[in-house]
Amino acid sequence: MRFGLPGFRDACVLLALLTATSASAQAPVAVSPAVTAAQAGLVDIATLAPDVQLDIRYAGAHNFTGAAVDGYGAAKCLLLAPVAHALAQVQADLRAQGLGLKLFDCYRPVRAVQAFVRWAGDLSDQRMKSEFYPALDKARIIPDGYVAEVSGHSRGATVDLTLVRCMHDHCAELDMGSPFDFFDPRAHTDAADITAAQRDNRRLLLEAMRRRGFANYPKEWWHYTFQPEPTPNTAYDVPVL
Repeated sequence: MRFGLPGFRDACVLLALLTATSASAQAPVAVSPAVTAAQAGLVDIATLAPDVQLDIRYAGAHNFTGAAVDGYGAAKCLLLAPVAHALAQVQADLRAQGLGLKLFDCYRPVRAVQAFVRWAGDLSDQRMKSEFYPALDKARIIPDGYVAEVSGHSRGATVDLTLVRCMHDHCAELDMGSPFDFFDPRAHTDAADITAAQRDNRRLLLEAMRRRGFANYPKEWWHYTFQPEPTPNTAYDVPVL
Protein backbone atom coordinates (compact mmCIF):
# COMPACT_ATOMS: atom_id res chain seq x y z
CA MET A 1 0.00 0.00 0.00
CA ARG A 2 1.31 3.43 -0.86
CA PHE A 3 -0.26 6.86 -1.01
CA GLY A 4 -3.90 7.84 -1.09
CA LEU A 5 -6.09 10.10 -3.24
CA PRO A 6 -9.23 12.10 -2.38
CA GLY A 7 -12.49 10.59 -3.64
CA PHE A 8 -14.80 12.31 -6.11
CA ARG A 9 -18.38 11.68 -5.11
CA ASP A 10 -19.33 15.34 -5.68
CA ALA A 11 -19.22 17.06 -9.05
CA CYS A 12 -16.78 19.66 -7.75
CA VAL A 13 -14.29 16.93 -6.86
CA LEU A 14 -14.86 15.26 -10.22
CA LEU A 15 -13.49 18.41 -11.86
CA ALA A 16 -10.64 18.93 -9.42
CA LEU A 17 -7.03 18.61 -10.40
CA LEU A 18 -4.85 16.78 -7.94
CA THR A 19 -1.09 16.90 -7.73
CA ALA A 20 0.74 13.60 -8.05
CA THR A 21 4.25 12.40 -8.74
CA SER A 22 4.32 10.47 -12.00
CA ALA A 23 7.04 7.99 -12.88
CA SER A 24 9.05 10.62 -14.69
CA ALA A 25 8.07 14.08 -13.43
CA GLN A 26 5.69 16.21 -11.43
CA ALA A 27 2.42 16.51 -13.35
CA PRO A 28 -1.20 17.39 -12.65
CA VAL A 29 -3.48 14.37 -12.37
CA ALA A 30 -7.13 14.67 -13.40
CA VAL A 31 -9.81 12.28 -12.18
CA SER A 32 -11.44 10.54 -15.13
CA PRO A 33 -15.23 10.79 -15.54
CA ALA A 34 -15.35 7.07 -16.46
CA VAL A 35 -17.95 5.14 -14.49
CA THR A 36 -17.26 1.60 -15.70
CA ALA A 37 -14.12 -0.48 -16.10
CA ALA A 38 -14.72 -0.65 -19.86
CA GLN A 39 -14.91 3.12 -20.13
CA ALA A 40 -11.65 3.42 -18.20
CA GLY A 41 -9.92 0.76 -20.29
CA LEU A 42 -9.41 -1.51 -17.27
CA VAL A 43 -8.99 -5.24 -17.88
CA ASP A 44 -9.49 -8.14 -15.47
CA ILE A 45 -6.14 -9.95 -15.22
CA ALA A 46 -7.99 -13.27 -14.84
CA THR A 47 -9.01 -13.05 -18.50
CA LEU A 48 -5.33 -13.05 -19.53
CA ALA A 49 -3.67 -15.14 -16.82
CA PRO A 50 -6.30 -17.30 -15.13
CA ASP A 51 -3.70 -19.14 -13.03
CA VAL A 52 -2.57 -16.00 -11.19
CA GLN A 53 -3.36 -16.29 -7.47
CA LEU A 54 -5.61 -13.56 -6.04
CA ASP A 55 -5.68 -12.35 -2.45
CA ILE A 56 -7.23 -8.92 -2.99
CA ARG A 57 -6.92 -7.66 0.55
CA TYR A 58 -9.07 -4.54 0.40
CA ALA A 59 -12.10 -6.50 -0.80
CA GLY A 60 -12.19 -8.24 2.60
CA ALA A 61 -11.32 -7.58 6.22
CA HIS A 62 -7.74 -8.92 6.23
CA ASN A 63 -5.98 -5.60 5.70
CA PHE A 64 -4.60 -2.79 7.85
CA THR A 65 -8.03 -1.16 8.22
CA GLY A 66 -9.69 -4.37 9.44
CA ALA A 67 -12.66 -4.01 7.07
CA ALA A 68 -13.57 -4.18 3.40
CA VAL A 69 -12.63 -0.87 1.76
CA ASP A 70 -15.00 1.43 -0.13
CA GLY A 71 -14.77 0.83 -3.88
CA TYR A 72 -13.97 -2.89 -3.70
CA GLY A 73 -17.16 -4.72 -4.57
CA ALA A 74 -15.31 -7.80 -5.80
CA ALA A 75 -11.95 -9.48 -5.26
CA LYS A 76 -10.66 -8.73 -8.75
CA CYS A 77 -7.44 -7.36 -10.19
CA LEU A 78 -8.16 -4.67 -12.77
CA LEU A 79 -5.37 -2.96 -14.70
CA LEU A 80 -5.07 -0.86 -17.83
CA ALA A 81 -4.74 -3.18 -20.81
CA PRO A 82 -0.99 -2.72 -21.54
CA VAL A 83 -0.20 -3.30 -17.87
CA ALA A 84 -2.41 -6.37 -17.66
CA HIS A 85 -0.74 -7.88 -20.73
CA ALA A 86 2.73 -7.21 -19.29
CA LEU A 87 1.77 -8.81 -15.97
CA ALA A 88 0.42 -11.85 -17.80
CA GLN A 89 3.85 -12.14 -19.46
CA VAL A 90 5.50 -12.13 -16.01
CA GLN A 91 3.20 -14.96 -14.97
CA ALA A 92 4.09 -16.93 -18.09
CA ASP A 93 7.82 -16.43 -17.45
CA LEU A 94 7.49 -17.66 -13.87
CA ARG A 95 5.30 -20.62 -14.74
CA ALA A 96 8.26 -22.30 -16.48
CA GLN A 97 10.15 -22.15 -13.15
CA GLY A 98 7.33 -23.66 -11.10
CA LEU A 99 6.57 -20.21 -9.72
CA GLY A 100 3.73 -17.74 -10.05
CA LEU A 101 2.30 -14.47 -8.83
CA LYS A 102 -0.09 -13.76 -5.99
CA LEU A 103 -1.76 -10.36 -6.27
CA PHE A 104 -2.76 -8.32 -3.22
CA ASP A 105 -3.92 -5.16 -4.97
CA CYS A 106 -4.01 -3.73 -8.49
CA TYR A 107 -6.07 -0.75 -9.66
CA ARG A 108 -7.38 1.06 -6.59
CA PRO A 109 -10.41 3.39 -6.85
CA VAL A 110 -9.95 6.97 -5.75
CA ARG A 111 -12.67 6.51 -3.13
CA ALA A 112 -10.69 3.64 -1.56
CA VAL A 113 -7.66 5.73 -0.78
CA GLN A 114 -9.93 8.44 0.58
CA ALA A 115 -11.12 5.75 2.99
CA PHE A 116 -7.47 5.03 3.92
CA VAL A 117 -6.95 8.66 4.85
CA ARG A 118 -10.09 8.66 7.00
CA TRP A 119 -8.89 5.48 8.72
CA ALA A 120 -5.46 6.96 9.40
CA GLY A 121 -7.10 9.93 11.07
CA ASP A 122 -9.13 7.74 13.45
CA LEU A 123 -6.58 7.10 16.18
CA SER A 124 -9.11 5.15 18.25
CA ASP A 125 -9.16 2.32 15.69
CA GLN A 126 -6.14 0.17 16.57
CA ARG A 127 -7.58 -3.29 15.87
CA MET A 128 -5.00 -4.28 13.24
CA LYS A 129 -1.95 -2.70 14.87
CA SER A 130 -0.32 -5.93 16.05
CA GLU A 131 -0.21 -7.37 12.53
CA PHE A 132 0.47 -4.39 10.29
CA TYR A 133 2.15 -1.63 12.32
CA PRO A 134 3.30 -3.08 15.67
CA ALA A 135 6.23 -0.69 16.16
CA LEU A 136 4.60 2.43 14.71
CA ASP A 137 2.43 5.00 16.45
CA LYS A 138 -0.69 5.29 14.29
CA ALA A 139 -0.45 9.07 14.50
CA ARG A 140 2.74 8.76 12.40
CA ILE A 141 1.18 6.80 9.53
CA ILE A 142 0.44 9.87 7.40
CA PRO A 143 3.45 12.01 8.45
CA ASP A 144 5.83 9.09 7.81
CA GLY A 145 4.36 8.46 4.37
CA TYR A 146 2.67 5.11 4.86
CA VAL A 147 -0.63 6.72 3.83
CA ALA A 148 -0.78 9.98 1.89
CA GLU A 149 -3.07 11.81 -0.49
CA VAL A 150 -2.22 10.47 -3.97
CA SER A 151 -2.12 6.87 -5.18
CA GLY A 152 -0.32 5.55 -8.22
CA HIS A 153 -2.64 2.54 -7.94
CA SER A 154 -5.52 4.79 -8.98
CA ARG A 155 -3.84 5.31 -12.36
CA GLY A 156 -4.22 1.61 -13.18
CA ALA A 157 -0.55 0.76 -13.67
CA THR A 158 0.59 -0.30 -10.19
CA VAL A 159 0.36 -3.70 -8.53
CA ASP A 160 1.11 -5.13 -5.07
CA LEU A 161 2.17 -8.75 -5.26
CA THR A 162 4.43 -11.59 -4.18
CA LEU A 163 5.77 -14.88 -5.51
CA VAL A 164 4.33 -18.33 -4.93
CA ARG A 165 5.73 -21.80 -5.61
CA CYS A 166 3.15 -24.21 -6.94
CA MET A 167 3.23 -28.00 -6.65
CA HIS A 168 0.36 -30.42 -7.22
CA ASP A 169 -2.24 -27.62 -7.41
CA HIS A 170 -1.03 -26.09 -4.15
CA CYS A 171 0.73 -22.74 -4.10
CA ALA A 172 2.71 -21.38 -1.13
CA GLU A 173 4.08 -17.87 -0.77
CA LEU A 174 7.84 -17.44 -0.78
CA ASP A 175 9.25 -15.93 2.41
CA MET A 176 9.86 -12.24 1.75
CA GLY A 177 10.84 -11.29 5.30
CA SER A 178 7.76 -9.23 6.10
CA PRO A 179 4.03 -9.41 5.43
CA PHE A 180 2.34 -7.35 2.74
CA ASP A 181 1.43 -3.82 3.90
CA PHE A 182 3.82 -4.01 6.85
CA PHE A 183 4.41 -0.43 8.00
CA ASP A 184 8.05 -0.82 8.98
CA PRO A 185 11.54 -0.33 7.48
CA ARG A 186 11.83 -4.13 7.24
CA ALA A 187 9.47 -3.85 4.27
CA HIS A 188 12.05 -1.83 2.33
CA THR A 189 13.19 -3.89 -0.65
CA ASP A 190 16.84 -3.76 0.42
CA ALA A 191 16.21 -3.98 4.18
CA ALA A 192 19.30 -5.10 6.07
CA ASP A 193 17.55 -7.10 8.80
CA ILE A 194 16.29 -9.99 6.65
CA THR A 195 17.91 -13.33 5.88
CA ALA A 196 19.89 -14.14 2.75
CA ALA A 197 17.08 -16.43 1.55
CA GLN A 198 14.48 -13.69 2.02
CA ARG A 199 16.70 -11.24 0.14
CA ASP A 200 17.09 -13.76 -2.69
CA ASN A 201 13.31 -14.12 -2.92
CA ARG A 202 12.86 -10.36 -3.16
CA ARG A 203 15.53 -10.24 -5.85
CA LEU A 204 13.80 -13.01 -7.78
CA LEU A 205 10.57 -11.00 -7.79
CA LEU A 206 12.42 -7.81 -8.71
CA GLU A 207 14.13 -9.43 -11.69
CA ALA A 208 10.95 -11.10 -12.95
CA MET A 209 9.00 -7.84 -12.83
CA ARG A 210 11.79 -5.69 -14.24
CA ARG A 211 12.12 -8.00 -17.25
CA ARG A 212 8.60 -7.02 -18.34
CA GLY A 213 8.83 -3.30 -17.65
CA PHE A 214 7.83 -2.95 -13.98
CA ALA A 215 9.79 -0.74 -11.57
CA ASN A 216 9.87 -1.35 -7.82
CA TYR A 217 9.09 1.25 -5.15
CA PRO A 218 12.10 0.69 -2.86
CA LYS A 219 10.24 1.23 0.42
CA GLU A 220 7.81 -1.64 -0.33
CA TRP A 221 9.13 -4.93 -1.69
CA TRP A 222 5.66 -5.80 -3.05
CA HIS A 223 4.95 -2.56 -4.97
CA TYR A 224 5.61 -2.29 -8.73
CA THR A 225 4.60 0.22 -11.41
CA PHE A 226 4.64 -0.42 -15.16
CA GLN A 227 6.87 1.99 -17.09
CA PRO A 228 6.00 4.12 -18.90
CA GLU A 229 2.57 4.47 -17.34
CA PRO A 230 -0.19 4.43 -19.98
CA THR A 231 -2.12 7.31 -18.36
CA PRO A 232 0.28 9.07 -15.97
CA ASN A 233 -1.97 12.12 -15.68
CA THR A 234 -5.30 10.33 -15.14
CA ALA A 235 -6.71 8.67 -12.03
CA TYR A 236 -9.91 6.61 -11.93
CA ASP A 237 -12.72 6.10 -9.44
CA VAL A 238 -14.47 3.21 -11.16
CA PRO A 239 -15.56 0.65 -8.52
CA VAL A 240 -14.08 -2.83 -8.69
CA LEU A 241 -17.08 -5.05 -9.51
